[in-house]
Amino acid sequence: MKNQERLDHLLKVFVKSSVILLFGIILSKILTYAYRIVIARNFGQETYGLFSLALMIATLFVTVFSLGLQSGLLRYISLYRGKEENEKIKSILTFSSNLTLIVSLLAAGLLFFLSKTIAINIFHNPNLIIYLQGFAIFLPIFIFSGFFHVITLSYEKVGWYSFIGNILSPLVQLLFLIIFIFMGLKEESIIFSYNLGFLAILLSAFLVCNYGIKKIFEKSLLKKEEKNDLNKKLFSYSWPIMFLGLTMSLFSWIDSFLIGYFKTASDVGIYNVAFLLASFLLVVPALFLQIFLPIITKEYSNNNFGLIKDLSKQIAKWIFILNLPLLIIMILFPGAIINLLFGSNYILAENSLRFLSIGVFVYSILQISENLLSMIGKSKRILFNLVVATIFNTLLNFILIPNYGINGAAFSTMISYILWGILSLFTAKHFTNILPLRWDMVKIILISLIPTLILLYFRSKISLTTGNIIILGIFFLVSYFGIMVLTKCFDKNDLMIIQTIKNKISKK
Repeated sequence: MKNQERLDHLLKVFVKSSVILLFGIILSKILTYAYRIVIARNFGQETYGLFSLALMIATLFVTVFSLGLQSGLLRYISLYRGKEENEKIKSILTFSSNLTLIVSLLAAGLLFFLSKTIAINIFHNPNLIIYLQGFAIFLPIFIFSGFFHVITLSYEKVGWYSFIGNILSPLVQLLFLIIFIFMGLKEESIIFSYNLGFLAILLSAFLVCNYGIKKIFEKSLLKKEEKNDLNKKLFSYSWPIMFLGLTMSLFSWIDSFLIGYFKTASDVGIYNVAFLLASFLLVVPALFLQIFLPIITKEYSNNNFGLIKDLSKQIAKWIFILNLPLLIIMILFPGAIINLLFGSNYILAENSLRFLSIGVFVYSILQISENLLSMIGKSKRILFNLVVATIFNTLLNFILIPNYGINGAAFSTMISYILWGILSLFTAKHFTNILPLRWDMVKIILISLIPTLILLYFRSKISLTTGNIIILGIFFLVSYFGIMVLTKCFDKNDLMIIQTIKNKISKK
């Protein structure tokens, strides 16, 4: 009974935090999409492609020179909080901050020095230099903003974490982009506005950590030998995460990189519109998984494997239920979505959006297994799975992009996302004996065919104007969830959460 009560409590925590994150992520997507749309519409395909390439390269540098310490801090702070070992937290924070300062300055100098070589010798476009040098100057801010931001998540300050990363940063970027364009700046408006968003994260996250989390930056009272042992443990876990982050960046950007190599910067811009829209399917898992790892790591410190298993299955089901209708809409109306947000110049990305949406959808569900591996400290296994998927993605892109362009890149990435998810699923099953899938999902897929067929019928009978698409989308969602209620797809945990929400609403 205690286990069920604890499960009910944690599920309520997930829902409460997900509501906060939902508000933040929706605003983040609106602001981020608006920022990208302003760039795409005001500067054209080539400039948007150059910005995408420069951001890709800067992200690679940030990933490598962060040394995986942010992921290490998230795990070990959560673990030591569960055991109430605060002196250990102080020790690893001091070590991490000193190391981060040194490597971030090194990263900035290296990217600035290599900017011309990367732009001219690899991408054959000297216009890329100004973007790379602009990002290089602000690289320490990029890295330190992530350092302080992850501490707020480790202490489960979900409201601040969401506001700083999802609202404040993209809002600052969008406002300053508009201001700089109004002032007459050209490419500089993109560079300065984007970097100012990360400066906002750094300053605000530092203030939250310094004043909202008591005494974490004080000197640790542990002996030198104990500190050294902690630093070794942290770095032993983190260095594979460094390569994991690098490989993940390569996985995410290898298609854009090779499109830029084999095709043009305009093709990169068109493809990145599809990638940006497909990434919307990562919103739902982000609602739950940002708080999922800290919570299960605390439960792991107390050996509550049964509870972790129940949580994993329930969260996977929620992600599946909420993402499935979004996937169906993206597959049926990709051209209309692209045209509505980015304009007809990017309509060539519609098939790419279909492929990418399928791959991201599968990965969004199986991503839970990756968190389970992080929980038990199997960072090297996570890295191995991703390396396999990245090598596969790279080889497939080399084969398909020269002949099929952006559609070949999207198909390669789709297959690789699915491969990555499956590898994570079976690796986590081997080490934790947890398979976060339920037979309910098969039933939900079959049920979703009914509103999908109805939607296909109406799509063939009416013109796809913006108003009609919105009406069809609302009708589909209402039908989808209505049929699930009628066919009793919701279990006792779902009903408990629904009842809790209804009770809160009725009290207001």
